[in-house]
Amino acid sequence: MTIVITVAGKGGVGKTAISAILVDFLSNKGAVLAVDADPSTNLNDALGVDVQNTVGRTREKMKDDIKDGRLRMDVSKQEILEARIHESLVETDRFDLLAMGRPEGPGCYCAANHMIRFSIDKLAKSYDYVVMDCEAGLEHISRQTTQDIDFLLAVTDPTMRGLNTCIRLQQLSGEIRTNIKGSVLLVVNRLRNALPAEFKEAVDKSGLMLFATIPEDAHISDLDLKGKPLTSLPLDSSFRRAVQEILFRLKVR
Repeated sequence: MTIVITVAGKGGVGKTAISAILVDFLSNKGAVLAVDADPSTNLNDALGVDVQNTVGRTREKMKDDIKDGRLRMDVSKQEILEARIHESLVETDRFDLLAMGRPEGPGCYCAANHMIRFSIDKLAKSYDYVVMDCEAGLEHISRQTTQDIDFLLAVTDPTMRGLNTCIRLQQLSGEIRTNIKGSVLLVVNRLRNALPAEFKEAVDKSGLMLFATIPEDAHISDLDLKGKPLTSLPLDSSFRRAVQEILFRLKVR
């Protein structure tokens, strides 16, 4: 049975770095599908692979083909979309990567999103693990890119703006049809020392489960500066150890 882990939160809190190391660890356990649901498409850089195509471009190409009559009306659009999504996969010997890319237009959450979601759900069943690096904010929840997931990691840095996004994420996930099998789990990243007292008090009042903290790791900014993938983090780095502890506490096997 496929285990789905999504990583969500405000922009700039380290979701992509956490997702990349989760993929790195899980690829030692089984087949992994990494899904970059952020329109900026940078999980591939963190994993050290190139992306030539995205689901967004595939969708646009299919729309143009239909409009210009290059697809026959008696051909199943769903089957064609699924085939083209498979073609968009970046396959490596350790994991596969699917980049969602940009949506078709501002605020446009049309039937095509349902078709894509259905296609990805079918694709995901071929893997032991799916790790989804979500776009910043709450859009992935409102358009239901994420559904039927096992663990939702709500990531923040030790700031109230980041925490408020996680609180709204928890509220919104309970209002729509997204099926989260467990609680929304709060992860505080880039922690320099202990949690600030005001921040800890706000967490306690939020109703969120403080699941894990990750210390600030200078290795990450150094790799970013050099343009190197985050999967090359030293094995003894504090960030890598903290993410490994998250998987251990999730009891992912």
